[in-house]
Amino acid sequence: MTTIPLNLGLTPVRRKPFDGRSLDEVVTELTAEIRELYTADQVPWVIGYSGGKDSTAVLQLVWMALTDLPAEQRTKTVHVISTDTLVENPVVAAWVSASLSTMQDAAQAQGVPVEPHRLTPEIKDTFWVNLLGRGYPAPRPKFRWCTERLKIKPSNAFIRSVVAAHGEAIMVLGIRKTESQARARAMEKHEKRRVRDRLSPNANLPNSLVYSPVEDWTNDDVWEFLMQKPNPWGYNNQDLLTMYQGASSDGECPLVVDSTTPSCGSSRFGCWTCTLVEEDKSMSAMIQNDEEKEWMTPLLELRNKLDAPFEEYKEGDDIPLGRKVGDPKPDKPARDFRRMNGKVMLFNDDPIHGPYLQSFREDWLKELLEAQTWIRAHAPAHVKNIELVTLEELHEIRRIWVFDKHEVEDSLPRIYQEATGDPFPGGPLDEQLVMGSDEMDVLKQVCDGDDLHYNMVRELLAVERKYRTMARRSGLFQALEQAVQKGYYEDREDAVEFATRKKKWRDDIAENLTFDDENELDAPA
Repeated sequence: MTTIPLNLGLTPVRRKPFDGRSLDEVVTELTAEIRELYTADQVPWVIGYSGGKDSTAVLQLVWMALTDLPAEQRTKTVHVISTDTLVENPVVAAWVSASLSTMQDAAQAQGVPVEPHRLTPEIKDTFWVNLLGRGYPAPRPKFRWCTERLKIKPSNAFIRSVVAAHGEAIMVLGIRKTESQARARAMEKHEKRRVRDRLSPNANLPNSLVYSPVEDWTNDDVWEFLMQKPNPWGYNNQDLLTMYQGASSDGECPLVVDSTTPSCGSSRFGCWTCTLVEEDKSMSAMIQNDEEKEWMTPLLELRNKLDAPFEEYKEGDDIPLGRKVGDPKPDKPARDFRRMNGKVMLFNDDPIHGPYLQSFREDWLKELLEAQTWIRAHAPAHVKNIELVTLEELHEIRRIWVFDKHEVEDSLPRIYQEATGDPFPGGPLDEQLVMGSDEMDVLKQVCDGDDLHYNMVRELLAVERKYRTMARRSGLFQALEQAVQKGYYEDREDAVEFATRKKKWRDDIAENLTFDDENELDAPA
């Protein structure tokens, strides 16, 4: 049961399910409210469905309410959207995919206006295109580039299309105040701005309102409802409970029978590649609790490699504010000391590191494809065709490596064949390259281990090839100059020294400027 702390100096008390009310009474009240809101206007509804307990409970309540309406009053579509990031926990992804298929068939058979949609991010926004292709570092709390691209953009694009077609939309979400203090504060803030009873404004999407029917429910309330009310589209809620149970480290996920019984609400499912948490506890528990899920071990190992610190701060190190001895250092050995645009930027006289280096991106791609190949060979039948990275993503990664990053060796087809044993299903790029892989090997030998100058010459050749066929070669010299500026250092230390001198020179000039100098510099030509 959920503990409610009271700031009265008293012992915390336990809350009874639904505050002591009966389940039937609560469900009857909520479904009546849903029917009233649904029939009040012609604004379409969009339900966010993740396949978890909260979104399942909300969809089940809406479905139950709709079935009690006469057919002539079911006049508007309820869109059910599920965003597949393409790196979801495979067990959960399979569950959601099968649920959406079952849901579509059941809606048609029952005459319920529910329309499921599986949304995916655009290829340019996927996790592997950004991490392996562009070299973005693994997501961190201060650089959380994944959530916006993988989850928010696909769902917002769909909601905007509904708003564009109908002028307005109502989002029905399974958010609850007891999930966290931050969630409770945010929901209470929006409650004060409600324009209609139970409908809160959406801060991010204009002309859309948010309805949260289970906002006051606890974990125990959700599970009691799911276990006692059958799923109306024919999916088994007991299997959902089993999935949560398997994702709990102790394997326990009981129904609440008294005040000492723990709740089944701590299991969190998400992307198997997520590095925003210290440990993927749900996947680790699944592997630990079920021998049939041991096939996910390569995924857990690869995720841990992406998140692994290369070094730790030691006594005598220049430790930044907020860090201490034993804390992991940033993954600097795996990343370029230059930013994505090739510039060297300093913070406390240390370069701000940029994208992952080519060698690390190639190694991780190979491990990803090897994991996919191994799982297809050893996993149960229902995941034999698992796709950890899609062919569309591989084609985009290849394009970025060759044409954006000027890695003209075109190593992806070779890596694919080594990892899978099959030839890469994509045509050769030799006709579009200034030199082939053999010539690049010769150039690398000539550079004799000097990667900075090898990369610079490689990029100069690629720039020349790009502009060769243009009728007007405007911008050629600027592109060549930028390529030279990226690689004219001897090494990392030389680049840092040059950036430090440049910064000091600018600081000295700014310090010695007089008032008249500033006015003169700001004056128009």
